[in-house]
Amino acid sequence: MSNIPPLDLTRQYQVIGEEVGAAVAAVLASGRYIGGSLVESFERQFANYIRVAECVACNSGTDALYLALRALGIGPGDEVITTPFTFFATTEVISAVGATPVFVDIDSQTFNLSLAAIEAQITPKTRAILPVHLFGQPVDMTQVMAIAQAHQLRVIEDCAQATGADWNHAKVGSWGDIGCFSFFPTKNLGACGDGGAVTTQDPEIASTIRQLREHGQSKTRYYYEAVGINSRLDAVQAAILQVKLRYLEGWNAQRRAIATCYQTLLHPLPDVILPQEPASGIGVWNQYTVRLQSQVSDAVLGDGGGYRDQVRRRLQAQGISSMIYYPLPLHLQPVYQSLGYQAGDFPVAEKLSQEVLSLPMFPELTREEQQRIVYGLKDALSSLTP
Repeated sequence: MSNIPPLDLTRQYQVIGEEVGAAVAAVLASGRYIGGSLVESFERQFANYIRVAECVACNSGTDALYLALRALGIGPGDEVITTPFTFFATTEVISAVGATPVFVDIDSQTFNLSLAAIEAQITPKTRAILPVHLFGQPVDMTQVMAIAQAHQLRVIEDCAQATGADWNHAKVGSWGDIGCFSFFPTKNLGACGDGGAVTTQDPEIASTIRQLREHGQSKTRYYYEAVGINSRLDAVQAAILQVKLRYLEGWNAQRRAIATCYQTLLHPLPDVILPQEPASGIGVWNQYTVRLQSQVSDAVLGDGGGYRDQVRRRLQAQGISSMIYYPLPLHLQPVYQSLGYQAGDFPVAEKLSQEVLSLPMFPELTREEQQRIVYGLKDALSSLTP
C-alpha cells in the first residue's frame, strides 16, 4: 500500500506537464529570462483574476509583504496589528522594516484574526492591520475595512494561502490597500520555485513597488531614487504561472469538494473539531486542518508526547502523512521575547497550536485515499482511548 503525502505535485504535473514544458521551452528559446513581456502579461492576467487595477510580480510572498510595507511608508516607530498564528514571514517583514508587530488573539472556529479584539490594541503608533487568510479561509474583510476606516489605518492582506478565495463576492487581495500573494510550490497557485505578487487598486502604490523591486531604480536606468531590493519574478516562473492560472478555479473547486467529503466522513467523530468556512466567504482550502482534543490523561499518554503528536505518529505508521501548522505561536518565538509577551497572553492561539493537525489536501487526492485517511485517523484515535 503506497504512502499518502500531504501534497503531491507530481500528479498535477502529469496533467499539465506538456503545456508547462512548452511554455518553459519558449522562454529558454527567447533569451529573455528576467522581466519582459511574459512577466507583464502574467501581471495583467493575475490583476484581472483578482479584479484589481494593478499587479506587480516579485520574487516571493515574503518580498510581497516587505514591499507592501515599504510602499506605505511603514517603518521605525510604527505598529502593525496582526495574528500570532501564522507563518513567520508575516511578522518577519514587519520587523525587517523597523516596525513592531502587535499581536491579537485568533478566532477558534476560523483560525483567523479575532476582529473583536483589534480596536483595543490600536494606539497612536498603529499604522496598519495585516490580516492573514489562513489555510485558505477568508477573513471578514467587511469588518476589517470598517475598523481601518474608522481609525485611518492601512490594510495589507496576507493572501499567501488563499489565492482565489472570496469574501462577500470579492476576491481576497482586492479589499485592502494592498494584497500579498505567494506562489511557493505548495500554494493553490504555485510556481516551480519561488514567486510572489502584490495587488492594489492604487497605481501610485504599484509604481512605488515596481521601483522598490528594481533596487529603487528610477525610470532612467542606473539612476536610483530609493534603496530598494532585487525582487523580480523570473520569466520562466511567469510562463509556468500563466499555464497554471487557467486551471486554478478548477483546482480550487476540487479542493472544496475534498473538504466537503472530509466534513462528511469525519462527522461526528469524538475528539475531532472540524474546520468551519465563514458564512459570507468561499475558502480555497490550502490546508484542511482539524483540532484534536481528548480527555485522555497524561498517565495514559505516557512520555510519548501530547495527544495530537501521538495521533500523528500513529497515522504515519499507517503510511499517512500530516503536518502541524503551527506548533509555537509567534508571540512565544525566541526572536520576539523582547516584545514582552508571555504564555497565556493569547490563549486561543496557544491552545490551537497544541491541537491542530493538517490532513493531506491537494486537488488530485482520491476518494479512496480520503477514506483511508479517515479510517486511519479513527484507528489512531481509538488506539489512544482507554
